[in-house]
Amino acid sequence: MDNPALPVIRLKSDRAPGHPWVWSAQVHKPDSRLPPGTVVDIADSRGNIVGRGFWNGHARIALRVLGNGYEAIDDTWIAARIRKAVALRRELLSLDDTSDAWRVVHSEGDGLSGLVVDRYANSLVVEYFAAGMWRFREAIHAALAECFPGSSLYWFAEQHVQKQESFDCRSGEAPEPVEVHEHGLRFRSAPGLGHKTGFFADQRDNRATFARLAQGRRVLDLCCNAGGFAVHAMAGGAVDAIGVDADAAILDIARGNAALNNVQATFEQGDIFEWLRAAIADGRTWDAVVLDPPKLTRDRTQVVPALKKYFAMNRSALDVIAPGGILLTCSCTGLVSEGDFLEMLRRVSLNAGRSIQVLEVSGAGADHPVAATVPEGRYLKAVFCRVD
Repeated sequence: MDNPALPVIRLKSDRAPGHPWVWSAQVHKPDSRLPPGTVVDIADSRGNIVGRGFWNGHARIALRVLGNGYEAIDDTWIAARIRKAVALRRELLSLDDTSDAWRVVHSEGDGLSGLVVDRYANSLVVEYFAAGMWRFREAIHAALAECFPGSSLYWFAEQHVQKQESFDCRSGEAPEPVEVHEHGLRFRSAPGLGHKTGFFADQRDNRATFARLAQGRRVLDLCCNAGGFAVHAMAGGAVDAIGVDADAAILDIARGNAALNNVQATFEQGDIFEWLRAAIADGRTWDAVVLDPPKLTRDRTQVVPALKKYFAMNRSALDVIAPGGILLTCSCTGLVSEGDFLEMLRRVSLNAGRSIQVLEVSGAGADHPVAATVPEGRYLKAVFCRVD
């Protein structure tokens, strides 16, 4: 049924891993060197096989558990998992009816630890986080080509990932920017620019919710990126919208997105702290504010400083929200828990002397499923509030 001669990595515990990540301190190193990404059997301290996955003796995550030890981890297995992930999006979630920009594979959420795939119309962007997945790249690309005939493929891995995982991912030429669609609106996306794709599909449902709440209101979109919230709000009946971001290049995309949808929105470059200080000094206020900053840290030791920065951002934002206004505040920092983020908001409310009613706590769309054993997969927090 499968190859019985796989190398065996023994855990220091007598229990099966409860999480697909097993850290290097939790295992006994093998006697002989195994190449990063080798498929191995995983045994508990008593020698019982309790799983199967990728081994990487160079990485902090020494084992990525993929199966229970009874099924082969091979090209056929990889292809089946990808087809299952696509079927979830197309058959159960019916995402093609809403958008042609969605997450195809969400790493542990789809049982494919170390692999993320995003679709932007006829372009697929594949991001590798693990040497084991990189070793299966030909099978991955073939399965994606089967599921999305005629689509172009672009793959990459960030430099810090390649260094940590000890593999060399050489990307091809990035595809041309493409137009994608969401809830009847048009947006420009530039696949192949890493996280700067010009479009973040994880906020798709939150953009629609915010647009509904922002009808008839004046909107301020802070850390606006490609202007998704501002464009949705104006298309949904907002009175006016201003977007602010530090990245001049992404603001050009935002202005193009407004033009694509025939809506009037203003976009200004600036550091949000400086921009807000000037707005507060001028006595300006808005009825609906979005605060969606980029990830603040990947380091567990920097969570407290990150929460302090979230506090400062949100505290400043409150000073430009008119009484009865709407605040959508977001965090895509996976290491910051939902509980810690809400506690930060509680302290902001007390410090400002203003009432904050939490209306809804949302996250990424359903195309970003979260495995019950991997709460870290729920990285996005989107908190809809009313501020008095």
